[in-house]
Amino acid sequence: MAALESPENHIKATATSTATTSSSSTTSDLNFSVRRRSTTVTDSPSTEMMESEDLKSNGKECDKVTNDNRSDIKFNYRPSMPAHRGVRESPLSSDAIFKQSHAGLFNLCIVVLVAINSRLIIENIIKYGWLINGGFWFSSKSLRDWPLFMCCLSLPAFPFAAYLVEKLAYQNYLPKLVVVFLHTIITTGSLLYPVSVILRCDSAFLSGVTLMLISCIVWLKLVSYAHTNSDMRAIAKSIDREDVQSISPCVGNPYDTYFKSLVYFMVAPTLCYQSSYPRTESVRKGWVVQQFVKLIIFTGFMGFIIEQYINPIVKNSQHPFKGNLLYAIERVLKLSVPNLYVWLCMFYCFFHLWLNILAELLRFGDREFYKDWWNARTVEEYWRMWNMPVHKWMVRHIYFPCLRNKIPKGVAILIAFLVSAVFHELCIAVPCRVFKLWAFIGIMLQVPLVVITKFLQNKFRSSMVGNMIFWLFFSILGQPMCVLLYYHDLMNRKGKTESG
Repeated sequence: MAALESPENHIKATATSTATTSSSSTTSDLNFSVRRRSTTVTDSPSTEMMESEDLKSNGKECDKVTNDNRSDIKFNYRPSMPAHRGVRESPLSSDAIFKQSHAGLFNLCIVVLVAINSRLIIENIIKYGWLINGGFWFSSKSLRDWPLFMCCLSLPAFPFAAYLVEKLAYQNYLPKLVVVFLHTIITTGSLLYPVSVILRCDSAFLSGVTLMLISCIVWLKLVSYAHTNSDMRAIAKSIDREDVQSISPCVGNPYDTYFKSLVYFMVAPTLCYQSSYPRTESVRKGWVVQQFVKLIIFTGFMGFIIEQYINPIVKNSQHPFKGNLLYAIERVLKLSVPNLYVWLCMFYCFFHLWLNILAELLRFGDREFYKDWWNARTVEEYWRMWNMPVHKWMVRHIYFPCLRNKIPKGVAILIAFLVSAVFHELCIAVPCRVFKLWAFIGIMLQVPLVVITKFLQNKFRSSMVGNMIFWLFFSILGQPMCVLLYYHDLMNRKGKTESG
């Protein structure tokens, strides 16, 4: 019979059910969802009956929830109910302080830090004015640093020479000793050639540092390229091809001399060679632009701190080892805060922004360029986590080869620190033309700090002791002391040169 009803009556019935549903749906969000289902025009009376039954059942459920809430208020929140029902610690107690989030306090520290430093910057500008002078970084000779620029452009000749050596070795045209000898000459030349150019040309400091960093990176890459291919040749000659593929970490052909693999490796943000790398699917162009903007902002902020704060402090100081001891300590502590800001900005600009930009443009997948080194409990943990490309290179090409040659673990670590100290000294002493071995000594002093912080960590079983020692000696005292030493030695060298 319902199927024979007129369309007008059917629409009226539907409208009546809609009105009834809308009036009852104001009690809860649950009935609101039921009302939305019941407002749909149906084609059969059975659907209307099912919806009416759902409406009744949902209304009962809503009433039940309301009654339960009233029951909770009536019985659970009476004055006679106990307010203290368990043993609890205060949030800042020693047992509970590390079991909860402190994001709010962290935000407060950031706000206070920004406010205090903004006041200090404004006060410094009002008192001393703008002190920014690019003469230390870009002198009048910087635009004429053509020898350094041409040296940088000619560095790709060394990877090409290494490729030719590997190509001949792959075809069995060269014996093993000759291959080792040629690679030694190539890698040594890639390092000595820029050093000689910098020392012969009176270039700006920034130009010399940039060229030395690039040449050191090229040297590390060439060593990895030669060492990896040598190991692959040894594997290929010792076992079958199937076993080679199971042992080799490379994908596809374990030993190849493809030129495109070398080219990609030389520009990729890694120091360890392999024939293929994990790759991403596409390049996020908008993300790259954002990172470039951040890079420009933080680089400018870093230069502002150097020129406005660090340079005046250093110029008004004395040589730490030739003046008053208390005055030297005061200068070091005063220099420590702006130097720490510059160091953190340098880390963020290079290891996070620049390497990620390069990885995104090259679709390089493995972007673990650093770990949470700021939580390092010992100095050894810091050196393992703060520069992952160098750490992987050290482990792969120095540490484990030493262990495989029966060299004790402690001696292998000492050798790794020795190599690191040599390159730190080259990157700073050569552009400054000051060979006092301050950077070398500073890196080698990390070895006793490794032993001390590890001993304290094992004794006190606390993650705070070693972390505090790391921040104190490495960032608060060590780096400012090196800055003062190199600055005064550089000024003394320039004074002798001008007087002579």
